Amino acid sequence: MTLGMQCGGSDGFSGITANPALGVASDLLVAAGGTSILSETPEIYGAEHLLIARASAPDGQRLQKMIRWWEDYTRANGASLDNNPSPGNKRGGITTILEKSPGAVAKAGLAPLSAVHGYAEPIRGPGLVCMDSPGYDPVAATGQVAAGANVIAFTTGRGSCFGAHPVPSLKLAFNTALWRAMRGDMDIDCGKIAEGTVSLQEMGEEIYHEILDTASGERSKSEIFGYGDAEFVPWRIGAML
Repeated sequence: MTLGMQCGGSDGFSGITANPALGVASDLLVAAGGTSILSETPEIYGAEHLLIARASAPDGQRLQKMIRWWEDYTRANGASLDNNPSPGNKRGGITTILEKSPGAVAKAGLAPLSAVHGYAEPIRGPGLVCMDSPGYDPVAATGQVAAGANVIAFTTGRGSCFGAHPVPSLKLAFNTALWRAMRGDMDIDCGKIAEGTVSLQEMGEEIYHEILDTASGERSKSEIFGYGDAEFVPWRIGAML
């Protein structure tokens, strides 16, 4: 099992519900011998030290080198890496990448970082790994699928009609209001954590079992709707965060 982890359309619940719950599921998968892929390098900016602290010295240095590359890349294109969130993120209550990055890194759980890879580089070993990519969801997911992901878990607070052929995609709602508004499109309501009806650990276990069921043939909402053809977007040449 190789899980690609994504977040998009984030809001103020980013570091409270779906992302840390997905981190629990990621830890369970890694403990069982599977692989979890964290990507969207610009969105971990400001929290990369949390990953470097649990990586080997060479992998920590490689991650630091990636961050420096992104700093140079954004500067060369007249942008700022610490002002990456989209207008939708800002309407959801996140004003800078430094506010978003702790939630983005929470998807990685607590497992050691076992490897750092370039974009779409084949990932063959188990454990939690980091794969370089832009924060743009279809590009990041395309790289994860090319690297070997066979399930995508996508967390969102403002809603995202997302799929990623040729692998199934599970969508995790940050809040129950989104779950109710887009119930036909969301797979799991992680807002129950904020409402106090389930614990973070319980939600993580629910996500983990849903990932296993999906990998075993249960159809996700995006598969039922037929989403995914438009989400094959390789990393193109030019400015892209």
